[in-house]
Amino acid sequence: MAFPGSLLIRRFLYGVSLLVLLLLFMPLQAAEKDALVFFNWSEYMDPELVTKFEQEYGVKLRQPFYDHDDNRTDLLLQTRTEGYDVVIVDTQSLALYRKLGWLEPLDQARLPNLKHLDEKWLVGNDPYGAYSVPYFWGTTGIAYRKDLVDKVPDSWMDLFRPDASLSGSIGMYRNTVDLVSAALKALGYSINDRDPAHLDEVEALLREQKPHVKTYDYPSLDEKSMLVTGDIKAGMFYNSDTLMVAEFNDNIEYRIPREGCAIWVDRLVVMKSSRNKDLAWKFINFLMEPENAAQLAEWTYGATPNRSARKLLPEAFLQDRVVFPTSEDLARCETAEPLPARIIKKRSRIVSEVVPPAQ
Repeated sequence: MAFPGSLLIRRFLYGVSLLVLLLLFMPLQAAEKDALVFFNWSEYMDPELVTKFEQEYGVKLRQPFYDHDDNRTDLLLQTRTEGYDVVIVDTQSLALYRKLGWLEPLDQARLPNLKHLDEKWLVGNDPYGAYSVPYFWGTTGIAYRKDLVDKVPDSWMDLFRPDASLSGSIGMYRNTVDLVSAALKALGYSINDRDPAHLDEVEALLREQKPHVKTYDYPSLDEKSMLVTGDIKAGMFYNSDTLMVAEFNDNIEYRIPREGCAIWVDRLVVMKSSRNKDLAWKFINFLMEPENAAQLAEWTYGATPNRSARKLLPEAFLQDRVVFPTSEDLARCETAEPLPARIIKKRSRIVSEVVPPAQ
């Protein structure tokens, strides 16, 4: 399943250093003129591009990491967004951050490489384009060990109401959006469902599933991943993360459940509190350079919204159905929409009451 030309060596050298882990939990100091703070997922930036950007602009790129969307929001609240310049944000959180006044409107004059994006992502066509630039998109489906499962899990209910062979060896995400979306899909509802009665059904399903779940922690993406070691046999996984861990075990497979799934879109935003806005725009424009965007796509196994970059990618990568799902696959999937505050609050309460806190 792994894409030809394994990135194992580069990923091992990259790692998550102790310094980065400390930065994640320490208040960031006042912004430095020659440093840019990029709040990001781990394993979501090619270190070669970090070096290239730092050398090209004579600056330092700092990357504190978060491990799920709720965690990112909590950390931004704790610091009042101070000390962060560019942040990776999911679609639902973007709507919230915009409402809170955290985001700087897109400065198109400083982003000439916007011309390389697909038409649908351009400002005017993209409802979120006035405040963000799309980074990557993908799906949240089921990853599994084909050598350890008795039956291929092709339905969300295979995870929520597992048979005896899977019980106790399932991995789920603690993330509210992902967890609730999957439960809604399993029950036959839209991921954007607002009916409180349906959310009550979601809560009941999550409570029913809880005894069968091995972990709700975001998985490591290296040889220690619980999917690689076999500690979990199946679970909720982002498509790109599945391809990363599949580098370490050829028995790892991915599929979109027959009920469909959520389409995630990660977006680059500049924080209004940033003291390095000029450098922040330069960084985002740098990432949209076709050569850089193509290199980053291969590093992350992500579907790039950059049409010019796709022309530079190997045909095998473009034909990989896990990276670029077919139109038939996507017909069963949905993108998240902004929700009323009362629904967001109810969803968050459900997850916080059912799912144990991170250790």
